[in-house]
Amino acid sequence: MDPATRDFYQQHARKWAEAFPYPHSKFLDPFCARLDPGAHILELGCGDGRDAARMEAHGFVVDATDGTASMAELAAEKLGRPARQMEFGQLDAEAGYDAVWAHASLHHQPIEGLAHVLARIFRALRPGGWFFANYKLGQGDARDALGRLYNFPPRDDLMALYAAHDWSLVEVLDYRDSGMDKVMRDWIAITVQKGPA
Repeated sequence: MDPATRDFYQQHARKWAEAFPYPHSKFLDPFCARLDPGAHILELGCGDGRDAARMEAHGFVVDATDGTASMAELAAEKLGRPARQMEFGQLDAEAGYDAVWAHASLHHQPIEGLAHVLARIFRALRPGGWFFANYKLGQGDARDALGRLYNFPPRDDLMALYAAHDWSLVEVLDYRDSGMDKVMRDWIAITVQKGPA
């Protein structure tokens, strides 16, 4: 993980949480509706735990992880149980999850290592497993006004990274949104399903 980005979230975890007053991601319930009851979900970049709490309310088993200790601590407060500190590149599970949820998190992975992370996610999923992630589109790695590194992938390049694995492309949504820096940008939300064994 980029050190400056990690430091930002470590120092400003509560400020980040307060900047987004919504109870959970608008993409979460439609994603959960695709899953079998009791599914085991890995969340990458759980933030303050709001999405994990929603998934648990739906009856799912959630492995909530975040790359910074302060975010994992916030999530633990909300969930009433520990959340794991884990960076994307530390994911070593094999066929361990029914779904992976990565809302507004993988866009902090430098683009050079994104293919490696996507391969780890593919390996971590069971056959038929589901994966959601969204990204801010652009022309490659750059920092925002707050100093955070984003991969800002070109759309075609990002889709090519997905095409390298046996994913069924289920839904791709292009939209406009802002973030903590209040800059409106082009985003893409991608939902895929892992092929059968």
